[in-house]
Amino acid sequence: MKTPGFWYRPAGATARLLAPAGWLYGAAGWLRGRVTTPVRVGIPVACVGNLVAGGAGKTPVALALGAVMAGLPSPGPTVHFVTRGYGGRLRGPLAVDASVHDAAAVGDEALLLAEAAPTWVSADRVAGARAAVAAGASAIVLDDGFQNPCLHKDVSLVVVDGGAGTGNGCLVPAGPLREPVGRGLARADAVVILGEDRMGVEAKVAGRRPVLHARLVPDATACELDGRRVVAFAGLARPAKFFGTLEELGAVIVEAVPFPDHHPFQPIELSRLAGLAERHGAELVTTAKDAVRLPPELRALVRTVRVAVAWRDPGALERVLAPLVRKAKSTAGHGA
Repeated sequence: MKTPGFWYRPAGATARLLAPAGWLYGAAGWLRGRVTTPVRVGIPVACVGNLVAGGAGKTPVALALGAVMAGLPSPGPTVHFVTRGYGGRLRGPLAVDASVHDAAAVGDEALLLAEAAPTWVSADRVAGARAAVAAGASAIVLDDGFQNPCLHKDVSLVVVDGGAGTGNGCLVPAGPLREPVGRGLARADAVVILGEDRMGVEAKVAGRRPVLHARLVPDATACELDGRRVVAFAGLARPAKFFGTLEELGAVIVEAVPFPDHHPFQPIELSRLAGLAERHGAELVTTAKDAVRLPPELRALVRTVRVAVAWRDPGALERVLAPLVRKAKSTAGHGA
Protein backbone atom coordinates (compact mmCIF):
# COMPACT_ATOMS: atom_id res chain seq x y z
CA MET A 1 0.00 0.00 0.00
CA LYS A 2 1.25 3.47 -0.88
CA THR A 3 0.56 5.93 1.93
CA PRO A 4 -1.70 8.75 0.64
CA GLY A 5 0.09 12.08 0.81
CA PHE A 6 -2.92 13.94 2.19
CA TRP A 7 -2.83 11.81 5.35
CA TYR A 8 0.16 13.79 6.56
CA ARG A 9 -1.04 17.26 5.58
CA PRO A 10 -3.62 19.42 7.38
CA ALA A 11 -7.06 17.96 6.76
CA GLY A 12 -8.40 19.29 3.47
CA ALA A 13 -11.26 18.58 1.09
CA THR A 14 -10.35 14.92 0.52
CA ALA A 15 -10.09 14.18 4.24
CA ARG A 16 -13.39 15.92 4.92
CA LEU A 17 -15.08 13.97 2.14
CA LEU A 18 -13.84 10.66 3.56
CA ALA A 19 -14.43 11.58 7.21
CA PRO A 20 -17.82 9.77 7.48
CA ALA A 21 -16.15 6.51 6.37
CA GLY A 22 -13.51 7.13 9.01
CA TRP A 23 -16.16 7.55 11.70
CA LEU A 24 -17.70 4.22 10.70
CA TYR A 25 -14.26 2.58 10.77
CA GLY A 26 -13.65 3.93 14.26
CA ALA A 27 -17.09 2.89 15.48
CA ALA A 28 -16.57 -0.66 14.21
CA GLY A 29 -13.28 -0.90 16.10
CA TRP A 30 -14.85 0.46 19.28
CA LEU A 31 -17.75 -2.00 19.06
CA ARG A 32 -15.42 -4.93 18.47
CA GLY A 33 -13.46 -4.02 21.58
CA ARG A 34 -16.62 -3.73 23.65
CA VAL A 35 -18.04 -7.16 22.72
CA THR A 36 -14.75 -9.12 22.80
CA THR A 37 -13.29 -10.71 25.93
CA PRO A 38 -9.50 -10.96 25.60
CA VAL A 39 -8.11 -14.48 25.99
CA ARG A 40 -5.23 -15.16 28.39
CA VAL A 41 -2.82 -17.87 27.24
CA GLY A 42 -1.03 -18.43 30.56
CA ILE A 43 2.22 -16.62 29.76
CA PRO A 44 3.00 -12.89 29.54
CA VAL A 45 2.39 -11.08 26.26
CA ALA A 46 4.10 -7.83 25.27
CA CYS A 47 2.47 -6.04 22.34
CA VAL A 48 4.26 -3.59 20.06
CA GLY A 49 1.76 -1.64 18.00
CA ASN A 50 0.97 1.78 16.65
CA LEU A 51 -1.94 4.13 16.11
CA VAL A 52 -1.53 4.64 12.38
CA ALA A 53 -1.77 2.48 9.28
CA GLY A 54 1.64 1.95 7.72
CA GLY A 55 5.06 1.60 9.21
CA ALA A 56 6.14 3.36 12.38
CA GLY A 57 9.03 1.05 13.31
CA LYS A 58 7.11 -1.68 15.16
CA THR A 59 9.26 -4.60 14.03
CA PRO A 60 12.65 -3.12 15.10
CA VAL A 61 11.11 -2.27 18.48
CA ALA A 62 9.66 -5.80 18.77
CA LEU A 63 13.10 -7.23 18.02
CA ALA A 64 14.62 -4.96 20.66
CA LEU A 65 12.11 -6.12 23.29
CA GLY A 66 12.76 -9.73 22.41
CA ALA A 67 16.49 -9.17 22.85
CA VAL A 68 16.00 -7.47 26.23
CA MET A 69 13.84 -10.29 27.53
CA ALA A 70 16.01 -13.07 26.13
CA GLY A 71 19.04 -11.49 27.80
CA LEU A 72 17.61 -11.74 31.31
CA PRO A 73 19.53 -13.84 33.83
CA SER A 74 18.36 -17.43 34.33
CA PRO A 75 15.63 -18.42 34.75
CA GLY A 76 14.91 -16.10 31.85
CA PRO A 77 11.94 -16.45 29.54
CA THR A 78 11.93 -18.32 26.27
CA VAL A 79 10.67 -15.60 23.95
CA HIS A 80 8.64 -16.30 20.82
CA PHE A 81 7.32 -13.72 18.36
CA VAL A 82 3.76 -13.78 17.04
CA THR A 83 2.76 -11.74 14.00
CA ARG A 84 -0.04 -11.65 11.47
CA GLY A 85 2.36 -12.07 8.57
CA TYR A 86 1.20 -9.01 6.64
CA GLY A 87 1.72 -9.44 2.91
CA GLY A 88 1.96 -13.24 3.13
CA ARG A 89 -0.61 -15.68 1.80
CA LEU A 90 -0.48 -18.20 4.68
CA ARG A 91 -2.87 -17.62 7.56
CA GLY A 92 -1.28 -20.04 10.04
CA PRO A 93 -0.71 -20.65 12.77
CA LEU A 94 2.66 -21.88 11.57
CA ALA A 95 6.26 -21.64 12.68
CA VAL A 96 8.33 -19.57 10.26
CA ASP A 97 11.16 -21.46 8.61
CA ALA A 98 13.34 -19.30 6.34
CA SER A 99 14.55 -22.40 4.49
CA VAL A 100 10.96 -23.15 3.48
CA HIS A 101 9.03 -19.89 3.60
CA ASP A 102 9.56 -16.70 1.63
CA ALA A 103 8.05 -13.24 1.99
CA ALA A 104 5.19 -14.13 -0.35
CA ALA A 105 4.21 -16.90 2.06
CA VAL A 106 4.67 -15.30 5.48
CA GLY A 107 5.49 -11.62 4.89
CA ASP A 108 8.76 -9.76 5.21
CA GLU A 109 8.46 -8.85 8.89
CA ALA A 110 7.99 -12.48 9.93
CA LEU A 111 11.25 -13.44 8.22
CA LEU A 112 13.13 -10.68 10.05
CA LEU A 113 11.68 -11.74 13.40
CA ALA A 114 12.52 -15.40 12.72
CA GLU A 115 16.20 -14.49 12.40
CA ALA A 116 16.16 -13.59 16.11
CA ALA A 117 13.78 -16.05 17.79
CA PRO A 118 11.05 -18.62 17.05
CA THR A 119 8.29 -16.81 15.18
CA TRP A 120 4.68 -17.70 14.53
CA VAL A 121 2.53 -16.33 11.74
CA SER A 122 -1.15 -16.39 12.53
CA ALA A 123 -4.09 -14.35 11.31
CA ASP A 124 -5.76 -15.53 14.54
CA ARG A 125 -3.54 -14.01 17.23
CA VAL A 126 -4.91 -16.27 19.97
CA ALA A 127 -4.23 -19.41 17.92
CA GLY A 128 -0.71 -18.15 17.21
CA ALA A 129 -0.06 -17.47 20.89
CA ARG A 130 -1.36 -20.91 21.88
CA ALA A 131 0.90 -22.53 19.27
CA ALA A 132 3.86 -20.66 20.76
CA VAL A 133 2.95 -21.84 24.27
CA ALA A 134 2.66 -25.44 23.05
CA ALA A 135 6.12 -25.13 21.48
CA GLY A 136 7.71 -24.03 24.76
CA ALA A 137 7.41 -20.24 24.84
CA SER A 138 7.32 -18.67 28.28
CA ALA A 139 6.81 -15.12 26.94
CA ILE A 140 5.44 -13.68 23.71
CA VAL A 141 6.25 -10.48 21.87
CA LEU A 142 3.34 -9.59 19.62
CA ASP A 143 4.39 -7.58 16.56
CA ASP A 144 1.31 -5.48 15.77
CA GLY A 145 -2.15 -6.47 17.00
CA PHE A 146 -2.63 -3.49 19.33
CA GLN A 147 -6.09 -2.88 17.85
CA ASN A 148 -6.96 -6.60 17.97
CA PRO A 149 -8.87 -7.19 21.24
CA CYS A 150 -8.87 -10.99 21.13
CA LEU A 151 -5.55 -11.67 22.90
CA HIS A 152 -4.82 -10.28 26.37
CA LYS A 153 -1.70 -8.11 26.53
CA ASP A 154 0.24 -7.64 29.75
CA VAL A 155 2.22 -4.69 28.39
CA SER A 156 1.48 -2.62 25.28
CA LEU A 157 3.91 -0.18 23.69
CA VAL A 158 2.67 2.23 21.04
CA VAL A 159 5.35 3.25 18.54
CA VAL A 160 5.17 6.68 16.90
CA ASP A 161 7.49 7.84 14.14
CA GLY A 162 8.88 11.11 15.46
CA GLY A 163 9.12 12.53 11.95
CA ALA A 164 5.54 11.75 10.95
CA GLY A 165 3.52 11.78 14.16
CA THR A 166 -0.14 10.82 13.81
CA GLY A 167 -0.83 12.69 10.59
CA ASN A 168 -3.90 14.82 10.01
CA GLY A 169 -5.75 13.41 13.02
CA CYS A 170 -8.38 11.61 10.94
CA LEU A 171 -9.30 7.93 10.88
CA VAL A 172 -8.74 5.60 7.91
CA PRO A 173 -9.50 6.31 5.06
CA ALA A 174 -9.63 10.06 5.77
CA GLY A 175 -6.28 9.88 7.57
CA PRO A 176 -3.76 7.37 8.89
CA LEU A 177 -5.27 6.71 12.33
CA ARG A 178 -6.51 3.21 13.13
CA GLU A 179 -8.39 4.59 16.13
CA PRO A 180 -8.70 7.92 17.95
CA VAL A 181 -5.47 8.84 19.72
CA GLY A 182 -7.09 9.15 23.14
CA ARG A 183 -8.70 5.74 22.91
CA GLY A 184 -5.43 4.13 21.94
CA LEU A 185 -3.42 5.83 24.66
CA ALA A 186 -5.93 4.66 27.25
CA ARG A 187 -4.87 1.04 26.55
CA ALA A 188 -1.14 1.70 26.16
CA ASP A 189 1.46 1.33 28.91
CA ALA A 190 3.98 3.60 27.19
CA VAL A 191 4.63 5.49 23.97
CA VAL A 192 7.87 4.93 22.06
CA ILE A 193 8.91 7.92 19.96
CA LEU A 194 11.23 6.60 17.29
CA GLY A 195 13.61 9.21 15.94
CA GLU A 196 13.65 12.95 16.50
CA ASP A 197 10.32 14.24 17.80
CA ARG A 198 9.67 16.76 15.04
CA MET A 199 5.88 16.64 15.43
CA GLY A 200 5.65 17.44 19.12
CA VAL A 201 4.38 13.99 20.06
CA GLU A 202 5.82 14.06 23.57
CA ALA A 203 4.02 17.32 24.39
CA LYS A 204 0.72 15.78 23.30
CA VAL A 205 1.27 12.61 25.35
CA ALA A 206 2.93 14.12 28.41
CA GLY A 207 1.16 13.28 31.65
CA ARG A 208 -0.97 10.58 30.09
CA ARG A 209 1.58 7.84 29.47
CA PRO A 210 5.34 7.32 29.97
CA VAL A 211 7.33 8.34 26.91
CA LEU A 212 10.35 6.32 25.77
CA HIS A 213 12.76 7.77 23.22
CA ALA A 214 14.67 5.58 20.79
CA ARG A 215 16.34 5.78 17.42
CA LEU A 216 17.31 3.38 14.65
CA VAL A 217 21.06 2.91 14.38
CA PRO A 218 22.64 1.29 11.29
CA ASP A 219 25.03 -1.57 11.93
CA ALA A 220 28.79 -1.14 11.78
CA THR A 221 29.11 -2.30 8.17
CA ALA A 222 26.97 0.64 7.01
CA CYS A 223 29.91 2.95 7.67
CA GLU A 224 31.54 1.45 4.56
CA LEU A 225 29.04 3.44 2.47
CA ASP A 226 30.77 6.73 3.30
CA GLY A 227 31.72 8.36 -0.03
CA ARG A 228 30.31 5.54 -2.15
CA ARG A 229 27.91 6.07 -5.05
CA VAL A 230 24.68 4.16 -4.54
CA VAL A 231 21.34 3.49 -6.14
CA ALA A 232 19.01 3.22 -3.17
CA PHE A 233 15.59 1.60 -3.24
CA ALA A 234 13.06 0.82 -0.53
CA GLY A 235 9.47 -0.37 -0.22
CA LEU A 236 8.54 1.23 3.09
CA ALA A 237 5.78 3.48 4.39
CA ARG A 238 8.37 6.29 4.37
CA PRO A 239 11.21 5.44 1.93
CA ALA A 240 12.58 8.97 2.31
CA LYS A 241 13.56 8.10 5.87
CA PHE A 242 15.89 5.36 4.60
CA PHE A 243 17.35 7.64 1.95
CA GLY A 244 18.03 10.24 4.63
CA THR A 245 19.85 7.64 6.71
CA LEU A 246 22.12 6.82 3.77
CA GLU A 247 22.95 10.50 3.33
CA GLU A 248 23.80 10.74 7.03
CA LEU A 249 26.17 7.82 6.54
CA GLY A 250 27.95 9.77 3.79
CA ALA A 251 26.66 7.75 0.84
CA VAL A 252 26.33 9.57 -2.48
CA ILE A 253 22.83 8.75 -3.71
CA VAL A 254 22.77 8.97 -7.51
CA GLU A 255 19.24 7.53 -7.73
CA ALA A 256 16.62 7.06 -4.99
CA VAL A 257 13.77 4.78 -6.03
CA PRO A 258 10.76 4.50 -3.69
CA PHE A 259 8.23 1.68 -3.75
CA PRO A 260 5.01 1.13 -1.76
CA ASP A 261 5.26 -0.54 1.66
CA HIS A 262 5.72 -4.35 1.45
CA HIS A 263 6.12 -4.07 -2.33
CA PRO A 264 6.67 -7.48 -4.02
CA PHE A 265 9.62 -6.80 -6.30
CA GLN A 266 9.28 -8.03 -9.87
CA PRO A 267 12.20 -9.24 -12.04
CA ILE A 268 11.72 -6.38 -14.51
CA GLU A 269 11.99 -3.83 -11.67
CA LEU A 270 15.16 -5.39 -10.35
CA SER A 271 16.63 -5.49 -13.85
CA ARG A 272 15.92 -1.77 -14.19
CA LEU A 273 17.55 -1.05 -10.83
CA ALA A 274 20.63 -3.08 -11.80
CA GLY A 275 20.82 -1.13 -15.05
CA LEU A 276 20.70 2.18 -13.18
CA ALA A 277 23.51 1.07 -10.88
CA GLU A 278 25.66 -0.05 -13.82
CA ARG A 279 25.16 3.21 -15.72
CA HIS A 280 26.08 5.29 -12.69
CA GLY A 281 28.98 3.11 -11.58
CA ALA A 282 27.15 2.63 -8.28
CA GLU A 283 26.05 -0.21 -6.04
CA LEU A 284 22.51 -1.18 -5.14
CA VAL A 285 21.48 -0.59 -1.52
CA THR A 286 18.28 -1.42 0.32
CA THR A 287 16.88 -2.21 3.77
CA ALA A 288 16.81 -5.57 5.54
CA LYS A 289 13.01 -5.58 5.27
CA ASP A 290 13.25 -5.13 1.49
CA ALA A 291 16.09 -7.61 1.08
CA VAL A 292 13.98 -10.55 2.25
CA ARG A 293 11.54 -9.79 -0.58
CA LEU A 294 14.27 -10.16 -3.21
CA PRO A 295 14.84 -13.47 -5.00
CA PRO A 296 17.57 -15.33 -3.06
CA GLU A 297 19.89 -15.40 -6.06
CA LEU A 298 19.85 -11.58 -6.25
CA ARG A 299 20.37 -10.74 -2.59
CA ALA A 300 24.13 -11.11 -2.87
CA LEU A 301 24.12 -8.36 -5.52
CA VAL A 302 22.48 -5.81 -3.21
CA ARG A 303 24.02 -4.30 -0.10
CA THR A 304 21.67 -4.53 2.87
CA VAL A 305 21.64 -1.86 5.57
CA ARG A 306 20.49 -3.31 8.87
CA VAL A 307 19.35 -1.21 11.80
CA ALA A 308 18.83 -1.76 15.51
CA VAL A 309 17.01 0.24 18.16
CA ALA A 310 19.08 2.34 20.56
CA TRP A 311 17.23 3.55 23.66
CA ARG A 312 17.93 6.99 25.12
CA ASP A 313 17.17 5.68 28.61
CA PRO A 314 17.26 1.87 28.87
CA GLY A 315 16.24 2.17 32.52
CA ALA A 316 12.92 3.75 31.52
CA LEU A 317 12.20 0.76 29.29
CA GLU A 318 13.08 -1.63 32.09
CA ARG A 319 10.64 0.12 34.42
CA VAL A 320 7.80 -0.20 31.92
CA LEU A 321 8.60 -3.87 31.34
CA ALA A 322 9.15 -4.74 35.01
CA PRO A 323 5.71 -6.34 35.66
CA LEU A 324 5.95 -8.42 32.50
CA VAL A 325 9.54 -9.46 33.27
CA ARG A 326 8.58 -10.64 36.76
CA LYS A 327 5.72 -12.68 35.35
CA ALA A 328 7.90 -14.08 32.55
CA LYS A 329 10.66 -15.17 34.94
CA SER A 330 8.06 -16.78 37.19
CA THR A 331 6.61 -18.64 34.21
CA ALA A 332 10.06 -19.78 33.12
CA GLY A 333 10.93 -20.88 36.64
CA HIS A 334 7.77 -22.99 36.99
CA GLY A 335 8.48 -24.58 33.63
CA ALA A 336 12.07 -25.50 34.55
